[in-house]
Amino acid sequence: MIPLLGPEPAAFPPVASALTEPNGLLAAGGDLSVERLTEAYRRGIFPWYSEGDPILWWSPDPRTLFTPERFHVSRSLAKWRRQERYRVTVDTAFAEVVDGCAGPRRGDPGTWIVPAMRQAFLDLHAAGIAHSVEVWAGDTLVGGLFGSRLGRAAFGESMFSRAPNASKFALAAILVDGVWGEIDFLDAQFTTEHLLGLGAEEYPRSVFTRWLDEAARRNEPGG
Repeated sequence: MIPLLGPEPAAFPPVASALTEPNGLLAAGGDLSVERLTEAYRRGIFPWYSEGDPILWWSPDPRTLFTPERFHVSRSLAKWRRQERYRVTVDTAFAEVVDGCAGPRRGDPGTWIVPAMRQAFLDLHAAGIAHSVEVWAGDTLVGGLFGSRLGRAAFGESMFSRAPNASKFALAAILVDGVWGEIDFLDAQFTTEHLLGLGAEEYPRSVFTRWLDEAARRNEPGG
């Protein structure tokens, strides 16, 4: 059994109480307000659910992170970046990037970016918390990534690619070029072979939450 959240945005149980199967399931219910989502990210918690389900909140162990110092730009990607194959922008087409990430994937017609989640991300963007990276071939959007930032902690929600290396361009823009500003890590949430192949690494949740507590307070008054 997992707890049902009450009306208070801060009413999350400790992440250490999350289930091991399914990995990281912590709580259900509540809402997707800017206040609750901000509190969730600050604690290492994120929402993820399907259409027709209640809002489900997660904090898996281990946690998958990209760090600027460990992110590896492959030789082929470095060549593409030198040749300026694509143009990269920030926060110029946030809704379009979210919609690109919500589009059908090969072999998976569903999406976790249900209408309520989409609106929640738009609200976070309007509040200056959520951001996007757009990758363009000419005037055509061919890839992108969106997520949030608190202090020097960044949280990647999803990315998409409609052309070779497009999503890698978005990652490199954040981790190498610093287009979201100076960050300590980019949280990729769950582990997949694809993310590990792009240079992400697994860390114990206890390590992640300690880093998060420090990073989220940096660049804040007194941080």
